[in-house]
Amino acid sequence: MSGWTRHAKIAFVGSHGIRKTTAAHGFAAIVQRAGRSVEYGREVVRDNPLGFNEGATGEAQLWVLVSQVRQELELAPKADVLVLDRGVMDNFAYYLRACGGEDRFDVGPLVRRWSVTYDLVVRLLPDIGLRADGVRSTNDDFRDTIEAILDERLPRLVPAEALVSVAASQVTDAYDWWPIAELLAARIGEPLLAEGVAGHRLRRGRARPAGDQDPREQLELELGDLGPAVR
Repeated sequence: MSGWTRHAKIAFVGSHGIRKTTAAHGFAAIVQRAGRSVEYGREVVRDNPLGFNEGATGEAQLWVLVSQVRQELELAPKADVLVLDRGVMDNFAYYLRACGGEDRFDVGPLVRRWSVTYDLVVRLLPDIGLRADGVRSTNDDFRDTIEAILDERLPRLVPAEALVSVAASQVTDAYDWWPIAELLAARIGEPLLAEGVAGHRLRRGRARPAGDQDPREQLELELGDLGPAVR
């Protein structure tokens, strides 16, 4: 079974408590079902020795940004698809918040350059309440601040055609990630299904691209709207 000629990278981004980990796991399972190899990049902030949540310092969030890039460099060559729970874009939002809006360590150029290395970015929208997990903050104002920074920065970092949004409330066991998997494969010009693997035709969920709100210009991520099936 031959793999893809180049590796793909997809990041699930947003603030905390919006089911990014659930989404990333669900998407990884779909890619594996297509017969493609997958590496999973976990949320590095949980390993941060300098602390996180509201009290995180600029240095603490710098550690997260650097660790995110390091993890991606290590994992990307190991599989057809690298699925990431966060990317540099949302970690940059936490960094800016910790630095009071100032890019104190001048990491902006790195973030801008690294943001275009993602073949697809899925932003989870916070339409669900925060729940305590013993780790992440349940402060609504904190999450709202991160989302506001993302609203401003994300469109400048990621091209509209590479940015898809999904409401967090849609991320359940029934959500169908297959159309987004097909979009990822189409963006890098590779077949999603490995030779000998049966197709998947369930359509339970729907995603919409972020960016321009004109519905005539929005890419509808359903199998029938993607054109000829990727083979």
